Amino acid sequence: MTFRRAIQIACTLALLCGNAFSQTVGEVFSAWSPGTLDIHHISTGRGNSTLFVLPDGTTLLVDAGTLGRPSVRHAPPRPDGSRTPGDWIARYIGHMLPEATPPRLDYAMLTHFHGDHMGQVTTTTAAAQSGEYKLTGITEVGERIPIRKMLDRGWPDYRYPGPLESADMKNYRAFLKWQIAQNGLRVERFQPGRNDQITLVRSPKPYPNFEIRNIVANGEVWTGVTSETRQHFPPLETIPPAERPSENMCSAGFRLSYGKFDYYTGGDIPGIPDEGFPQWQDVETPVAQAVGPVDVAVLNHHGYIDSQNAFFIGALRPRAWVFFVWDSAHPTARVFSRLRSTRIYSGPRDIFANNMHEANKIVITGLDKLASGHGHVVVRVPAGGSTYRIAILDDSAESYRVTAVHGPYESR
Repeated sequence: MTFRRAIQIACTLALLCGNAFSQTVGEVFSAWSPGTLDIHHISTGRGNSTLFVLPDGTTLLVDAGTLGRPSVRHAPPRPDGSRTPGDWIARYIGHMLPEATPPRLDYAMLTHFHGDHMGQVTTTTAAAQSGEYKLTGITEVGERIPIRKMLDRGWPDYRYPGPLESADMKNYRAFLKWQIAQNGLRVERFQPGRNDQITLVRSPKPYPNFEIRNIVANGEVWTGVTSETRQHFPPLETIPPAERPSENMCSAGFRLSYGKFDYYTGGDIPGIPDEGFPQWQDVETPVAQAVGPVDVAVLNHHGYIDSQNAFFIGALRPRAWVFFVWDSAHPTARVFSRLRSTRIYSGPRDIFANNMHEANKIVITGLDKLASGHGHVVVRVPAGGSTYRIAILDDSAESYRVTAVHGPYESR
Protein backbone atom coordinates (compact mmCIF):
# COMPACT_ATOMS: atom_id res chain seq x y z
CA MET A 1 0.00 0.00 0.00
CA THR A 2 1.35 3.41 -0.94
CA PHE A 3 1.78 6.18 1.64
CA ARG A 4 -0.77 8.28 -0.28
CA ARG A 5 -3.35 5.49 -0.11
CA ALA A 6 -2.66 4.96 3.60
CA ILE A 7 -3.36 8.64 4.22
CA GLN A 8 -6.65 8.48 2.33
CA ILE A 9 -7.83 5.44 4.30
CA ALA A 10 -6.77 6.95 7.64
CA CYS A 11 -8.57 10.20 6.87
CA THR A 12 -11.76 8.36 6.00
CA LEU A 13 -11.63 6.37 9.24
CA ALA A 14 -10.88 9.50 11.25
CA LEU A 15 -13.87 11.33 9.83
CA LEU A 16 -16.19 8.35 10.36
CA CYS A 17 -15.04 7.83 13.93
CA GLY A 18 -14.82 11.50 14.89
CA ASN A 19 -11.06 11.07 15.39
CA ALA A 20 -11.48 10.73 19.15
CA PHE A 21 -8.60 12.00 21.26
CA SER A 22 -8.15 9.30 23.89
CA GLN A 23 -4.88 10.58 25.32
CA THR A 24 -4.80 10.48 29.14
CA VAL A 25 -2.44 11.85 31.75
CA GLY A 26 0.53 9.56 32.37
CA GLU A 27 0.56 8.03 28.90
CA VAL A 28 3.30 8.59 26.34
CA PHE A 29 2.02 11.08 23.78
CA SER A 30 0.52 9.17 20.88
CA ALA A 31 2.06 9.28 17.41
CA TRP A 32 0.81 11.59 14.70
CA SER A 33 -1.70 10.05 12.31
CA PRO A 34 -2.67 11.13 8.77
CA GLY A 35 -5.24 13.91 8.70
CA THR A 36 -4.10 15.27 12.07
CA LEU A 37 -2.33 18.60 12.56
CA ASP A 38 0.18 18.62 15.42
CA ILE A 39 1.90 21.80 16.63
CA HIS A 40 4.69 21.17 19.17
CA HIS A 41 5.95 24.18 21.13
CA ILE A 42 9.21 22.65 22.33
CA SER A 43 10.43 23.57 25.79
CA THR A 44 14.18 24.09 26.21
CA GLY A 45 14.25 27.23 28.37
CA ARG A 46 16.65 28.75 25.87
CA GLY A 47 14.42 30.18 23.15
CA ASN A 48 11.69 29.46 20.62
CA SER A 49 11.25 26.29 18.61
CA THR A 50 8.01 24.95 17.12
CA LEU A 51 7.59 21.72 15.18
CA PHE A 52 4.58 21.39 12.86
CA VAL A 53 3.47 18.02 11.52
CA LEU A 54 0.89 18.95 8.90
CA PRO A 55 -2.11 16.82 7.91
CA ASP A 56 -0.33 14.91 5.14
CA GLY A 57 2.89 14.43 7.12
CA THR A 58 4.70 17.49 5.76
CA THR A 59 7.07 18.79 8.44
CA LEU A 60 7.97 22.38 9.31
CA LEU A 61 10.27 23.75 12.01
CA VAL A 62 9.88 27.40 13.00
CA ASP A 63 12.95 28.67 14.88
CA ALA A 64 15.50 26.76 16.94
CA GLY A 65 16.76 29.09 19.65
CA THR A 66 19.90 28.67 21.72
CA LEU A 67 20.95 31.24 24.30
CA GLY A 68 24.63 30.72 24.87
CA ARG A 69 25.38 32.90 27.88
CA PRO A 70 23.39 31.92 31.01
CA SER A 71 22.19 34.66 33.35
CA VAL A 72 20.38 34.80 36.68
CA ARG A 73 17.44 36.22 34.71
CA HIS A 74 17.18 33.06 32.63
CA ALA A 75 14.89 30.15 33.40
CA PRO A 76 16.64 26.79 33.91
CA PRO A 77 17.39 24.73 30.79
CA ARG A 78 15.00 21.89 29.95
CA PRO A 79 15.31 18.98 30.36
CA ASP A 80 18.71 19.98 31.80
CA GLY A 81 22.10 21.36 30.82
CA SER A 82 23.69 18.06 29.81
CA ARG A 83 23.02 18.71 26.12
CA THR A 84 22.80 21.81 24.00
CA PRO A 85 19.32 23.19 23.18
CA GLY A 86 19.87 22.40 19.51
CA ASP A 87 20.59 18.79 20.39
CA TRP A 88 17.48 18.54 22.59
CA ILE A 89 15.37 20.02 19.79
CA ALA A 90 16.77 17.59 17.20
CA ARG A 91 16.12 14.62 19.51
CA TYR A 92 12.54 15.79 20.15
CA ILE A 93 11.93 16.19 16.41
CA GLY A 94 13.41 12.76 15.71
CA HIS A 95 10.99 11.21 18.18
CA MET A 96 7.91 13.03 16.88
CA LEU A 97 8.43 12.70 13.13
CA PRO A 98 5.87 10.41 11.48
CA GLU A 99 7.19 6.86 11.32
CA ALA A 100 5.94 6.38 7.77
CA THR A 101 8.14 9.16 6.40
CA PRO A 102 11.93 9.60 6.12
CA PRO A 103 13.54 11.53 9.00
CA ARG A 104 13.63 14.95 7.40
CA LEU A 105 12.27 18.47 7.70
CA ASP A 106 10.48 19.55 4.56
CA TYR A 107 10.73 23.19 5.70
CA ALA A 108 12.59 25.16 8.33
CA MET A 109 11.95 28.85 8.91
CA LEU A 110 13.56 31.55 11.02
CA THR A 111 11.26 34.33 12.16
CA HIS A 112 14.26 36.62 12.66
CA PHE A 113 17.97 36.65 13.40
CA HIS A 114 18.32 36.65 17.19
CA GLY A 115 20.08 33.91 19.13
CA ASP A 116 16.98 32.80 21.03
CA HIS A 117 15.36 32.06 17.66
CA MET A 118 18.30 30.93 15.49
CA GLY A 119 21.18 29.95 17.80
CA GLN A 120 23.93 31.91 19.48
CA VAL A 121 27.63 31.32 18.89
CA THR A 122 30.01 31.45 21.86
CA THR A 123 33.65 30.54 22.46
CA THR A 124 32.56 27.07 23.62
CA THR A 125 30.25 26.28 20.69
CA ALA A 126 31.31 23.03 19.03
CA ALA A 127 32.19 22.87 15.35
CA ALA A 128 30.30 20.86 12.76
CA GLN A 129 31.91 17.69 11.44
CA SER A 130 32.85 19.53 8.27
CA GLY A 131 34.48 22.32 10.26
CA GLU A 132 32.66 24.89 8.11
CA TYR A 133 30.32 26.21 10.82
CA LYS A 134 29.46 25.92 14.52
CA LEU A 135 26.62 23.83 15.94
CA THR A 136 24.04 26.04 17.60
CA GLY A 137 20.28 26.23 17.22
CA ILE A 138 19.17 25.79 13.62
CA THR A 139 22.63 24.81 12.41
CA GLU A 140 22.77 21.98 14.94
CA VAL A 141 19.29 20.77 14.05
CA GLY A 142 20.19 20.92 10.34
CA GLU A 143 23.36 18.94 10.97
CA ARG A 144 21.34 16.12 12.54
CA ILE A 145 18.13 16.19 10.48
CA PRO A 146 18.18 17.04 6.75
CA ILE A 147 16.28 20.18 5.77
CA ARG A 148 14.85 20.43 2.26
CA LYS A 149 13.93 24.12 2.18
CA MET A 150 15.02 26.99 4.42
CA LEU A 151 13.02 30.22 4.69
CA ASP A 152 14.15 33.45 6.29
CA ARG A 153 13.60 37.19 5.98
CA GLY A 154 17.03 38.10 4.56
CA TRP A 155 18.02 35.74 1.76
CA PRO A 156 20.07 36.19 -0.37
CA ASP A 157 21.89 39.43 0.49
CA TYR A 158 21.05 39.85 4.23
CA ARG A 159 21.28 43.64 4.09
CA TYR A 160 17.92 44.91 5.37
CA PRO A 161 17.64 47.27 7.17
CA GLY A 162 21.44 47.20 7.15
CA PRO A 163 24.24 44.66 6.68
CA LEU A 164 23.76 41.68 9.04
CA GLU A 165 27.28 40.85 10.18
CA SER A 166 27.03 39.37 13.68
CA ALA A 167 28.88 36.19 14.57
CA ASP A 168 25.56 34.35 14.71
CA MET A 169 24.66 35.52 11.18
CA LYS A 170 28.05 34.65 9.75
CA ASN A 171 27.73 31.17 11.22
CA TYR A 172 24.22 30.73 9.84
CA ARG A 173 25.29 31.84 6.37
CA ALA A 174 28.26 29.46 6.46
CA PHE A 175 25.79 26.69 7.32
CA LEU A 176 23.58 27.63 4.35
CA LYS A 177 26.54 27.76 1.97
CA TRP A 178 27.76 24.31 3.00
CA GLN A 179 24.31 22.70 3.01
CA ILE A 180 23.49 24.14 -0.44
CA ALA A 181 26.72 22.79 -1.89
CA GLN A 182 26.75 19.41 -0.17
CA ASN A 183 23.11 18.49 0.42
CA GLY A 184 21.13 20.48 -2.12
CA LEU A 185 19.40 22.69 0.45
CA ARG A 186 17.04 25.21 -1.14
CA VAL A 187 16.80 28.66 0.45
CA GLU A 188 14.14 31.29 -0.16
CA ARG A 189 13.26 34.67 1.23
CA PHE A 190 9.99 34.53 3.18
CA GLN A 191 7.51 36.53 1.10
CA PRO A 192 4.45 38.12 2.76
CA GLY A 193 1.12 37.68 0.99
CA ARG A 194 1.89 34.26 -0.45
CA ASN A 195 -0.03 31.11 0.42
CA ASP A 196 2.05 28.86 -1.83
CA GLN A 197 5.47 29.12 -0.20
CA ILE A 198 4.78 26.63 2.61
CA THR A 199 2.45 23.95 1.27
CA LEU A 200 1.59 20.31 1.78
CA VAL A 201 4.19 18.42 -0.24
CA ARG A 202 3.42 14.76 0.45
CA SER A 203 -0.27 14.26 -0.29
CA PRO A 204 -2.08 17.61 -0.57
CA LYS A 205 -5.26 16.60 -2.44
CA PRO A 206 -7.19 15.23 0.57
CA TYR A 207 -6.73 18.57 2.41
CA PRO A 208 -8.04 21.45 0.28
CA ASN A 209 -9.00 23.34 3.45
CA PHE A 210 -5.38 23.67 4.65
CA GLU A 211 -3.37 26.87 4.13
CA ILE A 212 -0.38 28.75 5.49
CA ARG A 213 -0.66 32.43 4.61
CA ASN A 214 2.50 34.53 4.96
CA ILE A 215 1.52 37.70 6.84
CA VAL A 216 4.56 39.83 7.56
CA ALA A 217 8.33 40.22 7.18
CA ASN A 218 10.61 43.26 7.06
CA GLY A 219 7.59 45.51 7.67
CA GLU A 220 5.82 44.27 4.54
CA VAL A 221 2.30 43.21 5.55
CA TRP A 222 -0.39 41.25 3.72
CA THR A 223 -3.45 43.42 3.02
CA GLY A 224 -5.91 40.53 3.23
CA VAL A 225 -6.73 40.84 -0.49
CA THR A 226 -5.42 38.06 -2.80
CA SER A 227 -1.61 38.18 -2.37
CA GLU A 228 -1.31 41.98 -2.15
CA THR A 229 0.97 43.56 0.46
CA ARG A 230 1.90 47.02 1.61
CA GLN A 231 5.07 48.38 3.19
CA HIS A 232 4.35 49.48 6.75
CA PHE A 233 7.80 50.99 7.35
CA PRO A 234 8.72 54.33 5.79
CA PRO A 235 11.55 54.33 3.21
CA LEU A 236 14.84 53.79 5.03
CA GLU A 237 16.36 56.97 3.63
CA THR A 238 13.69 59.00 5.42
CA ILE A 239 14.30 57.46 8.86
CA PRO A 240 16.91 58.82 11.30
CA PRO A 241 19.51 56.11 12.11
CA ALA A 242 18.38 55.90 15.75
CA GLU A 243 14.82 55.08 14.65
CA ARG A 244 15.47 52.48 11.97
CA PRO A 245 13.58 49.15 12.20
CA SER A 246 15.01 46.76 14.76
CA GLU A 247 15.54 43.06 14.19
CA ASN A 248 12.38 42.31 16.16
CA MET A 249 10.33 44.70 14.04
CA CYS A 250 11.45 42.82 10.93
CA SER A 251 10.21 39.43 12.20
CA ALA A 252 8.37 37.09 9.84
CA GLY A 253 5.01 35.57 10.74
CA PHE A 254 2.12 33.59 9.29
CA ARG A 255 -1.43 32.39 9.86
CA LEU A 256 -2.14 28.66 9.53
CA SER A 257 -5.69 27.53 8.71
CA TYR A 258 -7.10 24.00 8.74
CA GLY A 259 -10.83 23.98 8.20
CA LYS A 260 -12.29 26.16 10.96
CA PHE A 261 -9.05 26.08 12.97
CA ASP A 262 -6.70 29.09 12.79
CA TYR A 263 -3.28 29.64 14.37
CA TYR A 264 -0.90 32.62 14.43
CA THR A 265 2.83 32.98 15.06
CA GLY A 266 4.85 36.15 14.45
CA GLY A 267 8.27 36.06 16.08
CA ASP A 268 9.10 39.13 18.15
CA ILE A 269 7.14 41.89 16.43
CA PRO A 270 6.41 44.78 18.83
CA GLY A 271 3.14 46.63 19.26
CA ILE A 272 4.01 49.41 21.72
CA PRO A 273 6.76 51.83 20.60
CA ASP A 274 9.10 53.28 23.20
CA GLU A 275 8.14 56.74 24.41
CA GLY A 276 8.96 59.40 21.85
CA PHE A 277 9.43 56.94 18.97
CA PRO A 278 7.26 56.95 15.84
CA GLN A 279 3.97 55.06 15.78
CA TRP A 280 4.96 53.02 12.70
CA GLN A 281 7.16 50.99 15.06
CA ASP A 282 3.91 49.34 16.15
CA VAL A 283 3.91 46.30 13.85
CA GLU A 284 1.23 44.38 15.73
CA THR A 285 -1.67 46.58 14.64
CA PRO A 286 -1.33 46.10 10.86
CA VAL A 287 -0.57 42.42 11.41
CA ALA A 288 -3.69 42.01 13.54
CA GLN A 289 -5.78 43.66 10.83
CA ALA A 290 -4.54 41.04 8.37
CA VAL A 291 -4.76 38.00 10.65
CA GLY A 292 -8.16 38.46 12.31
CA PRO A 293 -9.62 36.02 14.87
CA VAL A 294 -7.72 32.79 15.55
CA ASP A 295 -8.09 29.83 17.88
CA VAL A 296 -4.49 29.65 19.10
CA ALA A 297 -1.87 32.41 19.06
CA VAL A 298 1.77 32.57 20.08
CA LEU A 299 2.62 35.68 22.09
CA ASN A 300 4.83 38.14 20.25
CA HIS A 301 8.23 38.76 21.85
CA HIS A 302 7.58 36.28 24.70
CA GLY A 303 5.05 38.65 26.24
CA TYR A 304 7.68 41.34 26.86
CA ILE A 305 6.78 44.95 27.72
CA ASP A 306 6.56 46.19 24.11
CA SER A 307 4.14 43.53 22.89
CA GLN A 308 0.46 42.48 22.82
CA ASN A 309 -1.18 45.87 22.49
CA ALA A 310 -4.91 46.01 23.15
CA PHE A 311 -5.89 46.15 19.48
CA PHE A 312 -3.81 43.08 18.66
CA ILE A 313 -5.29 41.08 21.54
CA GLY A 314 -8.84 42.09 20.68
CA ALA A 315 -8.46 41.42 16.96
CA LEU A 316 -7.03 37.91 17.38
CA ARG A 317 -9.02 37.06 20.57
CA PRO A 318 -7.83 33.44 20.72
CA ARG A 319 -9.16 30.76 23.01
CA ALA A 320 -5.58 29.78 23.81
CA TRP A 321 -2.38 31.82 24.10
CA VAL A 322 1.01 30.06 24.04
CA PHE A 323 4.35 31.59 24.86
CA PHE A 324 8.00 30.66 25.20
CA VAL A 325 9.73 31.68 28.42
CA TRP A 326 13.46 32.00 29.00
CA ASP A 327 13.64 35.25 31.01
CA SER A 328 12.20 36.54 34.29
CA ALA A 329 10.39 39.32 32.34
CA HIS A 330 8.35 36.88 30.22
CA PRO A 331 5.64 38.12 30.46
CA THR A 332 5.56 41.59 31.99
CA ALA A 333 2.70 42.58 34.30
CA ARG A 334 0.80 44.90 31.93
CA VAL A 335 0.92 42.37 29.13
CA PHE A 336 -0.41 39.64 31.42
CA SER A 337 -3.19 41.95 32.56
CA ARG A 338 -4.23 42.68 28.96
CA LEU A 339 -4.19 38.99 28.04
CA ARG A 340 -6.72 38.25 30.79
CA SER A 341 -8.88 41.33 30.25
CA THR A 342 -12.49 40.55 29.33
CA ARG A 343 -12.92 44.23 28.49
CA ILE A 344 -10.63 43.71 25.49
CA TYR A 345 -12.50 40.60 24.46
CA SER A 346 -15.12 38.55 26.25
CA GLY A 347 -15.19 34.87 27.03
CA PRO A 348 -12.75 32.38 28.51
CA ARG A 349 -9.15 31.96 27.44
CA ASP A 350 -6.31 29.69 28.56
CA ILE A 351 -2.69 30.82 28.74
CA PHE A 352 0.07 28.26 28.29
CA ALA A 353 3.72 28.93 29.16
CA ASN A 354 6.42 26.31 28.65
CA ASN A 355 9.01 27.21 31.32
CA MET A 356 7.80 29.92 33.69
CA HIS A 357 10.54 31.62 35.69
CA GLU A 358 9.90 31.19 39.41
CA ALA A 359 10.92 34.80 40.12
CA ASN A 360 8.19 36.12 37.84
CA LYS A 361 5.52 34.24 39.78
CA ILE A 362 6.47 36.25 42.87
CA VAL A 363 6.16 39.58 41.05
CA ILE A 364 3.00 39.00 38.97
CA THR A 365 -0.19 37.83 40.62
CA GLY A 366 -1.90 35.03 38.73
CA LEU A 367 1.08 33.46 37.00
CA ASP A 368 0.75 30.47 39.31
CA LYS A 369 -2.68 29.83 37.79
CA LEU A 370 -1.67 29.49 34.15
CA ALA A 371 -3.09 26.58 32.18
CA SER A 372 0.53 25.39 32.10
CA GLY A 373 3.73 26.75 33.59
CA HIS A 374 6.10 24.05 32.37
CA GLY A 375 6.25 21.49 29.61
CA HIS A 376 6.08 21.04 25.85
CA VAL A 377 2.76 22.56 24.72
CA VAL A 378 1.25 20.47 21.92
CA VAL A 379 -1.82 21.52 19.95
CA ARG A 380 -3.51 18.55 18.27
CA VAL A 381 -6.17 19.24 15.63
CA PRO A 382 -8.10 16.20 14.34
CA ALA A 383 -8.98 15.72 10.68
CA GLY A 384 -11.15 18.53 9.35
CA GLY A 385 -10.13 21.11 11.96
CA SER A 386 -13.47 21.51 13.76
CA THR A 387 -12.02 20.83 17.22
CA TYR A 388 -8.64 20.71 18.94
CA ARG A 389 -7.02 19.78 22.23
CA ILE A 390 -3.86 20.97 23.94
CA ALA A 391 -1.64 18.44 25.68
CA ILE A 392 1.22 19.30 28.03
CA LEU A 393 4.19 16.93 27.87
CA ASP A 394 6.77 16.43 30.60
CA ASP A 395 9.91 18.42 29.75
CA SER A 396 12.01 17.26 32.71
CA ALA A 397 13.18 14.19 30.76
CA GLU A 398 12.68 12.58 27.38
CA SER A 399 9.66 10.63 28.55
CA TYR A 400 7.17 12.41 26.25
CA ARG A 401 4.52 11.66 28.87
CA VAL A 402 1.33 13.66 29.06
CA THR A 403 0.97 15.71 32.25
CA ALA A 404 -2.30 17.48 31.34
CA VAL A 405 -4.91 17.59 28.58
CA HIS A 406 -7.06 20.66 27.89
CA GLY A 407 -10.18 20.69 25.74
CA PRO A 408 -11.80 19.70 23.54
CA TYR A 409 -12.14 23.22 22.21
CA GLU A 410 -14.46 24.11 19.35
CA SER A 411 -12.73 25.84 16.46
CA ARG A 412 -14.30 29.13 15.37
